[in-house]
Amino acid sequence: MKDLLQISGMARSAFYYYLSHPIKDKYECEKQEITAIFNANKGRYGYRRVLMIMRKKGYVINHKTVFKLMKLLGLKGKQRKSGKYNSYKGEVGKIAENLLKRDFKAEKPFEKLTTDVTQFKVCDTKVYLSPVMDLFNREVISYSISLSPNLEQVREMLDGLFGKLPDGATPLFHSDQGWQYQHTEYQRLLAEHNIKQSMSRKGNCTDTAHSLPSRRNRRIRVCRSCCPPSLRPSGYLSSSCAVTFPLCRPSSDTRPQSIRPASAEQAS
Repeated sequence: MKDLLQISGMARSAFYYYLSHPIKDKYECEKQEITAIFNANKGRYGYRRVLMIMRKKGYVINHKTVFKLMKLLGLKGKQRKSGKYNSYKGEVGKIAENLLKRDFKAEKPFEKLTTDVTQFKVCDTKVYLSPVMDLFNREVISYSISLSPNLEQVREMLDGLFGKLPDGATPLFHSDQGWQYQHTEYQRLLAEHNIKQSMSRKGNCTDTAHSLPSRRNRRIRVCRSCCPPSLRPSGYLSSSCAVTFPLCRPSSDTRPQSIRPASAEQAS
């Protein structure tokens, strides 16, 4: 023992002190209680709610201590999602080159097209709009409204576009890097109709800044006649159930305009 203490450079008294006073975690009991509360509530509770339960059980502990212990244990309460739709899910397919390069001016129709998926809230229900806009005159050529931003919505939007595509047209179709636009079927349909795909750079909103009209003075009002019956949520027929979408066509008059499908106009 003498040789070991000499090699380690530790005093004999220090060795016997730590031998008789083993290091203990003074928060061992609190850690077990915090873990039990966290797991019992399925990971939903943060340090504030965990602190409230511990104090009800008789623990005298500071909120900073609970926060520190939860951080050491790697426990973090679930946070609510922002509710904003984000179509980017990483590189799930092929990312096209940015061919538009922020040149939002077109010399003729069907030369440069843009698309995006926008989320709106209608009567406490999320509705998704997927339009195709021509940069020549800011006209919406095709659109699809759905309760879910799925691939079927994109197919419906493309079917409307292909039906209006002139013979011999080879437009540039610009979008962000959303999962829909990286999908193999989406890219195959564009290639079959001689459409060149373009994508904005990741994290560069300026690449698509002028691809959609400003919402400040260009709006349309979409009411019950614009939404198919199968997509109308409960209570949709009330007068308060309406949502404003970006204006489809340019106009010198900046007042709100109503745009309805042809079938709705004929029915009225």
